[in-house]
Parts: sequence; C-alpha cells; structure tokens
Amino acid sequence: MHIAWIGKKSPFCGNVTYGREITNALLERGYRVTFLHFATDAESGGEHGGYEEVSLPFIFKSQILIIPSFSSARRLAEVLAELKPDLVHASLSLSPLDFKLPEICHELGIPLVATFHPAFDRKRRNLTSGTQHFTYQLYAPRLANYDQVIVFSRMQQELLVKLGVPAERVAVIPNGVDVYRYAPGPSRIKQEFRAKQIYVYQGRLAIEKNVESLLKGWKLANMGSENKLLIVGSGPLEMALRTAYGADDSVIWLGFIADERRRIEILQGADGFILPSLIEGLSLSLLEAMACGTACIATDAGADGEVLEDGAGIVIGTQRVTQQLQTILPLLHNHPEMLSILSSKARQRVLDRYTLSTNITQLENLYARMVPSKARYSLPQQVSRI
Repeated sequence: MHIAWIGKKSPFCGNVTYGREITNALLERGYRVTFLHFATDAESGGEHGGYEEVSLPFIFKSQILIIPSFSSARRLAEVLAELKPDLVHASLSLSPLDFKLPEICHELGIPLVATFHPAFDRKRRNLTSGTQHFTYQLYAPRLANYDQVIVFSRMQQELLVKLGVPAERVAVIPNGVDVYRYAPGPSRIKQEFRAKQIYVYQGRLAIEKNVESLLKGWKLANMGSENKLLIVGSGPLEMALRTAYGADDSVIWLGFIADERRRIEILQGADGFILPSLIEGLSLSLLEAMACGTACIATDAGADGEVLEDGAGIVIGTQRVTQQLQTILPLLHNHPEMLSILSSKARQRVLDRYTLSTNITQLENLYARMVPSKARYSLPQQVSRI
C-alpha cells in the first residue's frame, strides 16, 4: 500500500516526532511512504530514511501554525494526481490547507485520514484552555469532511462528536512509544551533574506548558543543591524564565536536545518527570519518560491524567500547580521507595497500553478497512469507538 503522508519535519514539536515514528514504522512493515511537508528546496533533499520526500511552498511556519503559499493547494493536488497513492494520511499542523484537503482528495478519489493533534483541557479552566476549545469548534465542521479522523483519547473523541463530527469517522489510536529504544538502562547523568536526585521537565518553554509554576514549586519545595531539576527544551519564554530563575544552581538549563540517545540517557537517569501543562493532547514526552521507568507527575490536562490513572503516576490539577508540587516533591525526596514503585508502574502502563507496535497495528487495521483491496491480512481488531 502506498501512503502519502502530509506532516511536519520542522520546527521540532510533538507532531514532528509523531510523523517520524509512524512513517519509519510503516516503512519497516513494507509500506511505500511519500512524505509531503512544508519546506524550502534546501530543506528537502530528495529521498531520506527510505521514503520519497516532496516539499510544499509556504509563507510562514512555527511549532503551532503553518501559513501555506497561494500555490500550495495547486502543488499538492498536482503531486497527489501524479503519485496516485492508495491513501492520504494528514498529520494536521493547524494550516488553512487542512480545510482544502478533503476537497482535493475527494476530487482525486483518494481516501483521506487525519490525525488531529491540538492540545485540550476537558474543562475550560483558563484562557489557554478556552482558546484551544475554540480550535476544536473551528475544526470540527471541516473534520466531518475527512473519511477518518484519528485522536489520542476517548475524551477528544467525545468532544469532536459533540461538536458534530460523525461518531463512525472518529477513531481513537493513542500515541505509542518504541519500548525497546525507550527502556530502563544505565545512565551517568547523576554523576555528570553531581546530583542525589534528578527531576526532569522536557518540552516547549511556552505559556501553555506552565513551566513557571514548576519552577516556583521547585524553589518553594527547598529540595537542596544536591538535587537537580533539568529543563530540556526551548521556546518563546526561555529567556524570560532563565532571567528570573537562572540564579538557582539546582536548576540546569539544557535547551533543546536533538540527540535522541542523549534524551533517553537523561530519562533513564532521572528519578522523576514533571509535566505541569495547562493544556495537552497525549504527551509523547510523558510516554517516553514512563517507558524509561521514570516516576511521573502530570496535570490532568488533555489525556495525560488518563495515562497516569490508577496509580501509574501522580496526577495533579492544572490549578495551584506550584502549591501541589511544593507538597509532593519533598515527599518523594524523603521517601524514595515511592519513586521506585511509581517507576515500575509507569513502565508497565506503557507496555500495557502505549507501545508503538500496537499503535501501528491499529493504524494498519484502519488503513485495511479504508482500502480493503490493498489489505495485507484479513480482518483486523477494531480501534476504539464510541
């Protein structure tokens, strides 16, 4: 089966990781993949990683939004007409082209799947979560024109159906992690930073990630200079946060780390992973930390609370994050046996629910139902539906 994948390769974000992991896994299972993304000719250098690559023109792109050029829809239609793929899978990146895509594919007679990524909070508790809810309201009428829409949790599914997307078109296929790459293992991180305990935040430094509440909570918890908080990531708030909290020698600012092996080593050596977000989808960083056997604390934004439910981690509310961490961090510091229990439960939860292998099998099943003539096997297990 030939899949035309429309996604992102830059700038780095969860959508980029999602596209890389899924397309690489599809290639390993024998699919032909053509990767279409917004890039200059210099960024697209032909064939990479076993798939063909096609660049689409754009005016502006960021981690959140892409503004295509006026010719991008025509270019996309021409490329798809020439490629004649069996199916188009769009990993949506919040672009006006998302609204045009169903028309293009339907005119060409190509089945169309979308993965809908925007973060959300089941309760509109603040301006940020209210803005994201508006994104769902804006997209729902357009998503109803896609043949299938993939989301990461039942809560997202229920929200889209409530907003008018037909229930039979919304499939739940959670994010998945390669549990062989992301696994417990030896690490020299504690020796490197001369730390007794290490806690990690990994992600964008942006308002919706609520990192300042984490930094305030860390300071108030008075964890001592022998324990370290590693901040892995960059973003629009980086300079402001470093200016305000950079004097604290227990906080280590590592910036964005492109080397996956280095990120894994950090997670393998960490005692705890903290995700204080105001809104989320289903955080791949959280799943990666869990797979590495790191005890996890996360807010109940998006599906993250669902991931950690029933003791797989510590779930906190999006309100009063600072005060909650001020209480929890000293407790974990003084009772390391709790970290050990949470570590094993986190790893097991990923093995039970969130492996990349299971994710890809569910995706294959969906593809097979949409293009039965190209199915590689007989009838598949069902993905979760209402």
